[in-house]
Amino acid sequence: MSQSRKHSAGRSVPTSADVARLAGVSRATVSYVLNNTAAVRISEPTRRRVREAAEELGYVPHAAARSLRAGHSRMVLLPTAHVPIGPLYSRFFNDLQWALRRLDYTVVQYGSVGLDADEAARAWAELRPVAVVSLGQVELTPSGVELLKRSGARAVITVGPQQVPGAHALVMDQSRVGRVAGAHLVERGRRALGVVMPEEPGLEMFSGPRLEGVRAAAEEVGATVVPLPLAYEEEAANELAGRWRELGLDGVFGYNDEYAMLLMRALQDAGVRIPGETAVVGSDDLVLGRLLRPRLSTVHIDMVVGRELAELVDRAVREPDAAPEPQELLASRVVHRESS
Repeated sequence: MSQSRKHSAGRSVPTSADVARLAGVSRATVSYVLNNTAAVRISEPTRRRVREAAEELGYVPHAAARSLRAGHSRMVLLPTAHVPIGPLYSRFFNDLQWALRRLDYTVVQYGSVGLDADEAARAWAELRPVAVVSLGQVELTPSGVELLKRSGARAVITVGPQQVPGAHALVMDQSRVGRVAGAHLVERGRRALGVVMPEEPGLEMFSGPRLEGVRAAAEEVGATVVPLPLAYEEEAANELAGRWRELGLDGVFGYNDEYAMLLMRALQDAGVRIPGETAVVGSDDLVLGRLLRPRLSTVHIDMVVGRELAELVDRAVREPDAAPEPQELLASRVVHRESS
């Protein structure tokens, strides 16, 4: 019976010593190979032999033991989103996770639904992550940041509308998205602007600042702004389109491309000419918006790529005493197409 079968039948947990015996190397060599230690030169045939032995035995390094040797874990905690996020942000978060993995971090997503800021910080601290990247769903407080750092987190990074004392911050100025959309509409001669406000819970952190941005642009020329609550449903869009002419709006910022496309289709079905009667602008510059007729004008958002945020995490872990640094996450510009 092979060594791997003995382990399986006896349900014993394979160790690095087992891997070393099967590969014909020392335990230190096993540790160097499986922990990707770059400081020690090991030939590729030896590395391959160690990996094959580990795979045959079903051996994986013990995360807790590795943390003790390193003095900290390699776990980066990402609280999961509580609200629907569009393709732009999904792609950003996926890129971030891949980039962290390439830097040899273990990414753990944590569901924090129902927890307030300090409760969430305590729950995260229990896992002893080396870093926390809070993506804005829970608004961390200075006391929460301090608790995480006392519990061993070398880096706390927030992604949201404002900086939290003690944390590195990637600041998303959502009002800028609305401001450039509003400025584009008024430049096109529109003076009665609607702003779609999604009814899905949790999106207020995006929609509120975007509304204020449109208002700021409208004030410069005396244009009016009307908030338009809208559920992401065909029936809701059709109902809003049915009373569109009563509202007297000649321009609308659709919050994002998905809501803008939903409303634009309903407006066209109701006989509202686009852009003749109403100009429509979305946000996120999705490919689907370019396939519509008329093609959808949109706010293109230049986000920091996931790799850059992963490098910030790694730098903050290696230099925990460095002063927190705020960075702008968003830059926005309008891509003008036929819908406006």
